[in-house]
This record gives sequence, structure tokens and C-alpha cells, in this order.
Amino acid sequence: MDPQILTNIIYVAIFLIGALLFGFGPIIVVKLLGPSSHTRNIAGKTSQFIECGMDPIGSAWIRFGIIYYMYALIFLAFDVDVLFLFPVAVAYNSPQFIIRDFVEVLIFVGILSLAVIYAWVKGVFTWEQKKYLHQ
Repeated sequence: MDPQILTNIIYVAIFLIGALLFGFGPIIVVKLLGPSSHTRNIAGKTSQFIECGMDPIGSAWIRFGIIYYMYALIFLAFDVDVLFLFPVAVAYNSPQFIIRDFVEVLIFVGILSLAVIYAWVKGVFTWEQKKYLHQ
């Protein structure tokens, strides 16, 4: 077998082992170093869905407004778009095209700001507090 192919196979195998250790390593460490006694069984709270030290108030099945998800989607869109500005800053570093590069970045940011204006007009940023009855 060609030494270059063998080297590539070894690199892929090392990467695969590292990925598996990165994924399963924390689970194994928690199982090895975690407490051996099950605290939920000792406290008699095995029927609870979550253990945070406090007794839950009401049901976990409440309705969340769509505004939470709209904020999350807008944040995700702008987070990804801002990440695109880093390669642009690296790629546009030639001194003879400073004005052209600046105009292109302004167009990109302008299109992003159109999305903010659209969300603002649609009322995404108005927060109306809703009252839920506890069951």
C-alpha cells in the first residue's frame, strides 16, 4: 500500500477516535466520577421530571408565545450573517479597492437592516405581556 494513502487512513482514524472521545468522553467521565447513590431515589422525588432543588409550581405544559421563537430566529439569522463579515474582512484587504470593498460591505449590512425594519414593521419587537393562569 502507498505510504501516502496509509498516512491519510491513519489521520482519518485518529480524527474519528478523537470525535468519538469528544462525544462519549463526558458521559463516561460522569458515570465514573458521579455519585454512586441515586439522590432522587433517596429523596423520594423519582416522579418529578426535573430535579433543581425546588418543588415545581403548576404544570410544565404551559403555552409560550410565538415571540420567543421569533426572537430566536432573528438572533440566529443575524448571528450567522455577522459570521460572514469575518471572512469578508479577511478577503477584502487590498489597498487599491478600499472604496469598492466598503460599498459592498455597506450593501450587505443594508440588506440585513432591511430584515430588521421588516421585523419591526411586523411588530416582532413589541412585547405584550400575557397572563397565564396557574393550574
